[in-house]
Amino acid sequence: MALPDSVTTCLSQPVHYAICKLGFEKKDAYDINNILSGDGKVCWQAVTEHVCYLESDQSMDYINSIRSLGPVCESVNLYFKSLTKEQFVIQYASWFHWTNCTEVFLEVFDFLQDTQATEVALGLMKLTSCLERALGDVYLLKGNDCPFLLRDLLASEQLADVFGQAVMNVLRVFIGSPHGLNLRNVLWHGFASPQEIPAKYCAMLLFLTAGLGQLLQTYLLQTRGVLVHRPYVIFMSLEELDAFPDLNNEILSIAEELVQLSSFVLKMMLPFWIAALRAFKQSRYADSVILLLPQLEVGLRWLFTTTNKCPNRLLTAESSALYTTFDEDFLWDFLNHQEGPRIRDHLSHGEINLETFPREVANQIVGFAITILCRFSDGDMFSLKEHVVIKPLMNCASCYQSRFHPISRLKKQVLECMRSIHLWPELPTVPEEQGQKIKGLEGNAEADSLISMISEIVSQLQHYMPQNCCSSDDPINSVLTERLLVELCGTRVCTLYSPRPVLEVVVVLRQISAQCHQVSQQVIAGAGLRYSQWVNKTLRSRQRHNYRRMLNSIKFLSPVLRLILLLITLELVSVHSVCTKNPFDYQQYLKFLKSVLQYTENLVTYTSLEKNKWDETVELTKKTLIKIRKISDRKLMLMHLAT
Repeated sequence: MALPDSVTTCLSQPVHYAICKLGFEKKDAYDINNILSGDGKVCWQAVTEHVCYLESDQSMDYINSIRSLGPVCESVNLYFKSLTKEQFVIQYASWFHWTNCTEVFLEVFDFLQDTQATEVALGLMKLTSCLERALGDVYLLKGNDCPFLLRDLLASEQLADVFGQAVMNVLRVFIGSPHGLNLRNVLWHGFASPQEIPAKYCAMLLFLTAGLGQLLQTYLLQTRGVLVHRPYVIFMSLEELDAFPDLNNEILSIAEELVQLSSFVLKMMLPFWIAALRAFKQSRYADSVILLLPQLEVGLRWLFTTTNKCPNRLLTAESSALYTTFDEDFLWDFLNHQEGPRIRDHLSHGEINLETFPREVANQIVGFAITILCRFSDGDMFSLKEHVVIKPLMNCASCYQSRFHPISRLKKQVLECMRSIHLWPELPTVPEEQGQKIKGLEGNAEADSLISMISEIVSQLQHYMPQNCCSSDDPINSVLTERLLVELCGTRVCTLYSPRPVLEVVVVLRQISAQCHQVSQQVIAGAGLRYSQWVNKTLRSRQRHNYRRMLNSIKFLSPVLRLILLLITLELVSVHSVCTKNPFDYQQYLKFLKSVLQYTENLVTYTSLEKNKWDETVELTKKTLIKIRKISDRKLMLMHLAT
């Protein structure tokens, strides 16, 4: 079983050879003037001549292409080192404008001058993500629905039409193809250590990006086109991401000690960890996260391969290899779930403005990383793990519950809907003495009948709820409360590795909840509008009659919607049990849920200002309540199947 100190590379032998040796086999010096015109433009024809093709089918020969381009890359790297920053800016800055992040590419030039391996790797990660985003903008000049994967983007006809197929093939040698150097994936997924990425490849991609800008300028002049940049992704509701306390210098100093000692850190990757913490201290929050995410991934992959005794799965970057990525609950939330911030996706695809990356997000990633360092450390580090500033982080990690899994989002939906319904008693309504002038407002036997049926169902459900929450005198108002839903939603429900049937049920429950919320919003808006019209005496006779039916319907709609929310919550708590039992019961239950969904969808239609079908609402509700009561009586409801 390999120890972190004994791991010297995470690259498979073929990939290590391709990146670290193949491009150095040709020793001949290459004249930069062969690919650089007198006015500083890239001579693309001279560059593309170094891409080799197989005689058999004229497909790309990546091995010989890398070997042939090696001296060219070295020549470009030496050329850039000969330039001052001012010279580079004068000659090349304008050719990076098409990327919409010129400053990033100018920063990469600085990294190349610095020659620190970690900085070069960071520059390459930032360059590839921004380049991908810019190429996607160019793609949209000619097509729709930009490909998500870089390899598909580079292989697209749209980019070949703009830049030429030969130019795109040059790019594919360096990025996007698992058969080439594949530099983007190798770095972003944590397979390469700083020492394994030659600076000359970063220099070459910087050079090629400027050359693409030159080609694009010519294309836009010829076609009179305008390149439009897609807006950046902005993290909303940052308070939802607040899982760990703010990190101060004392915590970060302890973290710097932990990275030197924790078994989670592969020693060859140590420079990345040190650079990530330093970047956070320097308020370079995007850099900190860019450096840290691949290290979390490779650390977790090492743990997986060690625990499962499959060390070969630590090595990858081959097109035929599968590799392990994030599987922690927190990381699923922040990186994978579609409704979460998806930090790694957005960063690695260039969808975030790096200059304005929020500290709040970086704080969570670094905080989580510190807890991982602590969890995988030996007893000699007890004093650090038990330090007064570290323990709160560990407590937050141990108590963390998913916030962006569909189950967690459903809980949030239910509570938001309940809060909306709780606004109904505050809605403006006709004073009692005035209400007598609206015929029929004084009472409604049908509404009373429905409320009675709801009380009966609530009484049946009390066995599945916490004790002492139901009053025999008033089961509706004592049970169908926000307090009870908050308590039930606080119950931990497994979110990792949810089977497909569970997710299918959750999808339907979320749709039901969303429809209920829309009904509530429509009632609030409609009641406010009709009351205003009544006060101003602008209601016609038919509208006054309709207003009366609305007020009567509100009496039973509130408890109906609250009952449905209670059912959703009770069912959610036991969702794993029902979906893993008898398939027949599951299918019957799913059919029942879809019928409730149909009811709520009809409610949305009937309660809209355009329809106002309040009489139909009464009959529809009666049929649905009868169905709910029958299902409950037959013990086919989800929460009963779970007992």
